[in-house]
Amino acid sequence: MDDYKFVSRNVSDTMEFAQNIESEKFPNMVICLIGELGCGKTVFVKGFAQALGIEDNITSPTFNIVKEYLNGEMPLYHMDVYRLEESKESIGISDYFNKDGVTIIEWSDMIEDQLPKERLEIRFKVMDEETRVIKCTPYGKAYEDLCNYVL
Repeated sequence: MDDYKFVSRNVSDTMEFAQNIESEKFPNMVICLIGELGCGKTVFVKGFAQALGIEDNITSPTFNIVKEYLNGEMPLYHMDVYRLEESKESIGISDYFNKDGVTIIEWSDMIEDQLPKERLEIRFKVMDEETRVIKCTPYGKAYEDLCNYVL
């Protein structure tokens, strides 16, 4: 399985990268974001949401776990599972994977066992104040095609 890399030099690069991924969206798409605090996960979601036509102010759903944005060209389900502990099953994360929208999960490595087999994993590595190396790992043909097209 190939890894695809992108170097973001600033917030605009990360937003543009997210918009490029969004241009290849499809129903029931799952994007898993992994990386330390402040690495650009929420910035990615903002760029993606903007490209979907969602005008809401996108913030990390740390306390809600899930925020639903239904006013774009496709539903966006934004999750932050950082604070999830034993309650993983009770919030029905997997229910969102089949709602014909796009699910983006921040800190997805914390719920690895709950993730669908086919998904796009995006890891953010902080290089310095502005620079991030973004590594995409596709799981499944649709996600490989997306990476080949975008990266």
